[in-house]
Amino acid sequence: MLLSLRLRMFLLTICVLLVAGGMAMYFASGTIVTRFKQYLVWEQVASEERRQHLEALLPQILANHYAENGNWTDVEALVQEFSKLAEERIFLTDKTGAVIIDTTDGAPTETAASRPKILIPILAKGQTVGAFSVLSLPVADHSSSAQEYISSINRALFLAIGMAGVIAIGLTFLLSRGILHRLDALTTAVQKMERGDLRQRVANGAKDEIGKLAHAFNAMADSLARIEQLRRNMVSDVAHELRTPLSNIRGYLEAIQDGLVQPTRETIDSLFEEAMLLNRLVDDLQELAMAEAGQLKLARQPVVVGEIVEKALQTVQCRAGEQQICLSANVAPNLPTLSLDAERIGQVLRNLLNNAVEYTPPGGQVTVNAKQVNGQVQVSVYNNGIGVSPEHLPYLFERFYRVDHSRTRKTGGRGLGLAIVKQLVEAHGGEVWAQSTQGKDATFFFTLPVGQ
Repeated sequence: MLLSLRLRMFLLTICVLLVAGGMAMYFASGTIVTRFKQYLVWEQVASEERRQHLEALLPQILANHYAENGNWTDVEALVQEFSKLAEERIFLTDKTGAVIIDTTDGAPTETAASRPKILIPILAKGQTVGAFSVLSLPVADHSSSAQEYISSINRALFLAIGMAGVIAIGLTFLLSRGILHRLDALTTAVQKMERGDLRQRVANGAKDEIGKLAHAFNAMADSLARIEQLRRNMVSDVAHELRTPLSNIRGYLEAIQDGLVQPTRETIDSLFEEAMLLNRLVDDLQELAMAEAGQLKLARQPVVVGEIVEKALQTVQCRAGEQQICLSANVAPNLPTLSLDAERIGQVLRNLLNNAVEYTPPGGQVTVNAKQVNGQVQVSVYNNGIGVSPEHLPYLFERFYRVDHSRTRKTGGRGLGLAIVKQLVEAHGGEVWAQSTQGKDATFFFTLPVGQ
């Protein structure tokens, strides 16, 4: 594929050169031919104007020369000078009609082969002393020279385009070599990642499009590695969470089976508690899987957020009272009625409140705030407990993620509550995030769109 891309780049360069060079030669050659023809026309017009001007000027000059000398002695030098300046043929005769000078051949002759039919008389002292005529020189055949000139221009253009093509192809090779080398490194890394090696990363020094692609690849690789690690952790955590209650149930049943423990009310209650723990874990996993798959059904109905907040506070009031934690709510008046699943949003609030109570020391405070912000209802749960360190904040809402990696349910929990919160809020079209100052407080936010 890389060779194919390199070949395409070379073919593209050659095509661009052929098209650009052909157009340049076509327009340049056409312009040169047109200008050359215009030059010939202008030359003919200028020759005619010079001839007319000379015909008006020469009679007086030649008459003065004859009057001063009494004859045509030394007139040849004068006529030759005017002929050279005007680039025209001057034909001069005396009063008898004998040719004095014909600048065509530069020497007087009695029988000029190209004697002009019309002569302009020269008058000196009232007498005709001679006659002259100004004739345009024979126009040379410029067709061969013009063709040679145009051919030389075309050769120069062709040579310039050829040199530019060689340079362009060389530059294309050098640039494509660097680009394709980086793409080759990306392809190699992707192929290794496809085989399961998630440690692959590529150098990301440039800030061009390939550099951005490399950055995106590295970010994707980091995300995949983190997801793979979370997957492994999840399998381990699920196994652990299932093993503990199953081991307890199995131990009690074996003890009852062996007659070591009597099936008393306390024993049955303990077994029932372990079974309910398993049931809640399975329900949480099922609910999370359905939410992530987009299969969670929401029973939307018009609901006032303040009522949901009040019911959620009542649910955790007893537990908070046992720990001497003060619960309070600050719900803004006139909040709009929202179309949502009250049970699901109540579950979101209960999960957040239970977490807040769990990590708030005795005598602390947990507060629920609700207000309208930017066309959405924003709900937050604040606690002045132990807080969360900044490195944990981006991962709080991932399943089985624990700030405290302890396996005990008391400090570690199941690690599913916040993941379910995130999925339920996003199912309603909202967002969820957290802010915290370690050792001081923590606030969990979620939003609910208005008007859905």
